[in-house]
Amino acid sequence: MASGIFAILDDIAALMDDVAMMSKVAAKKTAGILGDDLAVNAEKASGFASSREIPVLWAITKGSFLNKLIILPIAFLLSAFLPWAVTVILMLGGLYLAYEGAEKIYEFIVPHAHTKESFVQEGLTESEILAIEKERVKSAIVTDFILSMEIVIIALGTVVQEPITTQIMVVSVIAILATIGVYGIVALIVRMDEAGYKLIKYSKKERSFSKSLGTLLVKALPKVIKSLSVIGTIALILVSGGIFVHNVDFFHHFLPSLPSFVLEFIVGLIVGFICLLVVVAVKKVWRILKAKGIVG
Repeated sequence: MASGIFAILDDIAALMDDVAMMSKVAAKKTAGILGDDLAVNAEKASGFASSREIPVLWAITKGSFLNKLIILPIAFLLSAFLPWAVTVILMLGGLYLAYEGAEKIYEFIVPHAHTKESFVQEGLTESEILAIEKERVKSAIVTDFILSMEIVIIALGTVVQEPITTQIMVVSVIAILATIGVYGIVALIVRMDEAGYKLIKYSKKERSFSKSLGTLLVKALPKVIKSLSVIGTIALILVSGGIFVHNVDFFHHFLPSLPSFVLEFIVGLIVGFICLLVVVAVKKVWRILKAKGIVG
């Protein structure tokens, strides 16, 4: 009886060792997408009033965990019974990311009559601010869903030959660590100024390290936030381009002399602007049909 228990414990220990080792491999393979995920979500989670940053970020984090709970079982089932469907879903996600990145570039280059919504704009009622926050949270969760799907698929690919138990444990570990790690770092970024003000406030000397550090954090935050929009847009293009380069044979051999990240950016940009043109054309046709009363 005792020997049987020890044998079971030994099997569990061996399984956990395998999971830990494979999790390290999967983490290395997903490191690039995690960096992109951080840049994109940091940009999405920024721009809110100071008192609303943590509640909004927590809402996005809960949405991210829910995304993982939806994606993980579906990914395991598809991998087992419909492996081709995983690639199809991945490609659709790539189209969305490419479109979103191209749209950001288009809005930056082409002048628009509308102005960007401000979350701290004076004159807005509480209900209007909450409505704006809700839309931004929804957008962030949708983007997180696609990036989470990419992370899960890449992690799953590293253990696809392993037993289903090992697959579930390894991919689940990566998914949980990705959420905690990404949004933990995002929280640190968006609260830089608050930390800086506290260091300045509690500094007893006119010139001290804590006061200098606090001033640096306060001054650095606007520059960090401004750069996140650019970094996030580039990340969207790179992630989408990577999806097509690694899953479409034509793109994989397209301009082979270029470095991989340059090729991924070019492919993501091309696909993104094609999607943007299609969406703009469809919207224009829809407006014409609506003006003529053909559609409601």
